[in-house]
Amino acid sequence: MTQLEAAKKGHITEQMAYVAEREGVSPEFVREQVAAGRVVIPANPNHTTLSHFTAIGEGMRVKINANLGTSYDYVHPDEEIEKVKVAIQYGADTVMDLSTGGDIAAIRQKTLEASTVPLGTVPIYEAEFRAAKRKSFFDMTADELFEVIEEHGKSGVDYITVHCGVTRESLMRYQNTHRTTGIVSRGGGLLAAWMLKREEENPLWERFDDLLDIARTYDMTLSLGDGLRPGSLDDATDRPQIQELLLIGELVERSRKAGVQAMVEGPGHIPLNEIQTNVQIQKKLTRYAPFYILGMLPIDTGAAFDHIVGAIGGAVAGWHGADMLCYLTPAEHLGLPTVEHVKEGVIAFKLAAHIADVARGNKADWERNRQMSEARYRLDWQKQFELALFPEEARAMYEARGTKTKACSMCGPFCPMNLVEVVMRGRRGAAKETQLPLEEALGAEVTA
Repeated sequence: MTQLEAAKKGHITEQMAYVAEREGVSPEFVREQVAAGRVVIPANPNHTTLSHFTAIGEGMRVKINANLGTSYDYVHPDEEIEKVKVAIQYGADTVMDLSTGGDIAAIRQKTLEASTVPLGTVPIYEAEFRAAKRKSFFDMTADELFEVIEEHGKSGVDYITVHCGVTRESLMRYQNTHRTTGIVSRGGGLLAAWMLKREEENPLWERFDDLLDIARTYDMTLSLGDGLRPGSLDDATDRPQIQELLLIGELVERSRKAGVQAMVEGPGHIPLNEIQTNVQIQKKLTRYAPFYILGMLPIDTGAAFDHIVGAIGGAVAGWHGADMLCYLTPAEHLGLPTVEHVKEGVIAFKLAAHIADVARGNKADWERNRQMSEARYRLDWQKQFELALFPEEARAMYEARGTKTKACSMCGPFCPMNLVEVVMRGRRGAAKETQLPLEEALGAEVTA
């Protein structure tokens, strides 16, 4: 049975029990959410190295995904495996192999073996690559695309992005709408070009039942991709984007009936004032399917710092109900990221997800922040490092900028929390051993 089928039958799986403990909720609550299609647990039984199961959806913490993989220009499989390890080390809840260069099947297998978290792919990349090597991408057949999807399921891929909503109908609306940046989704663009060139319907839409059969066989979660997502603020929340979402909402219902887990991908470039609206529209039109967003990017002009821009938009989107944030790196829009770029992107989006969880009222995350504040007030550095999201980085920064006092080197003996506390304790006649060594630095009159 798939996770969804088991949940509907009242069974609590090993994966449900695992995520319940991690999330601090009851296993029965997880089962109910999975049964309703509001939570997905991507977990292909063939992914033998998968040990950290992840729940994505309502009532769970906000998750982050890290995109990896080779490109046409850079084919260094060992470097991509290093990216997988770094992404997981710094907190990625899932990773995606988006390779478009080299031996894609072999790279996918190595990535699966290296990944202890759920792995996602975009099968059309490999299908079009094979056709292009033979003659032309436009010679790819629907059967070849489904063969690749089957191979991904057999190999252990936990979820796949499929751009089923790019149909002839939605492309007609796209062609009748002015867009500044056209189609920016790589998978969506490949399908659209293929459909227009061959004057054929999208096989993923036309043969959706075949797709469901494969997904159900391997309990491979469908990530229903937003092939017509906006790639600029000018194009945000336009007719093509909403038309595609309407179609995707129908496919979510069909997936649930077939026992297949499904989540929905979302934009994209969205101004800050439209983020809440976009999340609410998605949730309504898909009957609260898990929402996996790309960014969101509230400005178009953050090149070289899009990981920061996207983290800002992602935090707001997560606050309003987005369930998983696809990270961006400093190289977004500029080139294939390095290992260091991956690290920076994961850190930025892990912070964004935590900000969103606190805003959503997660009790454990709120308590962690309260304890951090208490430790900060006491100048308990060891406790601060333990509570920080990235302890090693916090410790290294503190030690690199040393100080002669117990406070940090920013304020030193003039640390306001210590200074006021020392004066108050002195007036109350508090025991000297409870005071910090500010008297020597500032003079005896301070504690008189």
